[in-house]
Amino acid sequence: MYETFYEMLHTPFVRDIPPGQLYESAAMADTLGRLSYVADRQLFAVVTADAGCGKSTLIRRFVSSLPKEEYIVLYLSDSKLTPRWFYKGMLDQLGIESRFYRGDAKRQLQKEVEIIRGVQGKKVVCILDEAHLLEKETIEEFRFLLNYKFDSMSPMALVLAGQTELWDKLRLQRYAAVRQRIDINCVLPHLDRAETERYIESHLIYAGGRRDIFTDKALDEIYRESTGIPRRINRICDGSLMYASQQNKRLIDEHLVHYVLEHEMLGGERK
Repeated sequence: MYETFYEMLHTPFVRDIPPGQLYESAAMADTLGRLSYVADRQLFAVVTADAGCGKSTLIRRFVSSLPKEEYIVLYLSDSKLTPRWFYKGMLDQLGIESRFYRGDAKRQLQKEVEIIRGVQGKKVVCILDEAHLLEKETIEEFRFLLNYKFDSMSPMALVLAGQTELWDKLRLQRYAAVRQRIDINCVLPHLDRAETERYIESHLIYAGGRRDIFTDKALDEIYRESTGIPRRINRICDGSLMYASQQNKRLIDEHLVHYVLEHEMLGGERK
């Protein structure tokens, strides 16, 4: 494929780049710092972003940054997550068979967390991904989970991560009791033009090839069409590299990017 043509050691615009090699924007660095605080203080945080803006990347970076000797991370991503399956999913990850009834399973979890905190000396961080798809009953369960020892402490850090509509949902009056317990709200924005260029450059550096494959005007076109959404940047760059290598072009200009957007990308990329 194009990796050989451009003398690359790795494929640049893929999802499985090692966390330490990923581009870190100022907003992502700030959010990672805030989430570290959430983990340390065992708080309740909500992270939202438009689709493709790096929410999953953020979670990977966050989890990889937590020392394994200090934290136990529980991760769930299930659009059909009911309260019972919420507790079962966390207990399964702790190697414990969940009891059938929700109340019993919740008490199991709270007891196990006490053991982890008191005996193992570790803190628990629970991450619920794709949280914008959760139903009302599951969202409301969080306030009961966090109401611990007469509401004097939190048994764990809880991070809800989802698309922008998650916060729109939490603004509804029915979730007022849950919303009042949120300690930190983080929003990942789109990349700006300069960040888009640095993002592309960092991926090319990871790939081990040249950094100057895309001209400045090509970068302008990529930013304009992607609106600074990393997932769309990846698709445009990957498609452009593929087409350029087939045409034996070492340099990618705005005309080539424009052609790829119009003719080569499945379903088009223009909005």
